[in-house]
Amino acid sequence: MVRKKIIGLFFLMVTFFPARLTYSKTDFPLNIKLNPIKKMVQKLPIFSHKVSASVYFPDKAQTDSQPLITADGSKINHLKVRRHRWIAVSRNLLKRWGGPISYGDTVEVCGISEKLDGTYIVRDTMNKRLKNTIDILVDRHDSIMGHWKNVQIVKYQTVSVSM
Repeated sequence: MVRKKIIGLFFLMVTFFPARLTYSKTDFPLNIKLNPIKKMVQKLPIFSHKVSASVYFPDKAQTDSQPLITADGSKINHLKVRRHRWIAVSRNLLKRWGGPISYGDTVEVCGISEKLDGTYIVRDTMNKRLKNTIDILVDRHDSIMGHWKNVQIVKYQTVSVSM
């Protein structure tokens, strides 16, 4: 009786787990790829320009009647304003008015300070009287004020290169 149970368990194991009991010289766990294709991601600058920079708050005095909605329709979270890393650019820089930058483009800003330099997303437009200028969105409580000249903005295009 015990012998039949052992044979039955052995039969079930062979039926339900056949891969564990078979062996082939070609089935080994090493996964070796010969001549792998390497992909390299590069950021190529497609636009670079010197501008003036300042900061702005989402406030009716500094924006329009809807300070928490940007020109492209994005909503500003008034509790975490600085985390957005958004900027407004003057109209002469926007593609809509003949410039090279579109809403949603990512630009690198450098030449202000360690705290404000970095990557930003274009979400807003400045008043039409301003030219070659960017405004960095900050919170009123950040106590950041200033106007900077000769600030470099660079728009990059990400390209994958196979080697």
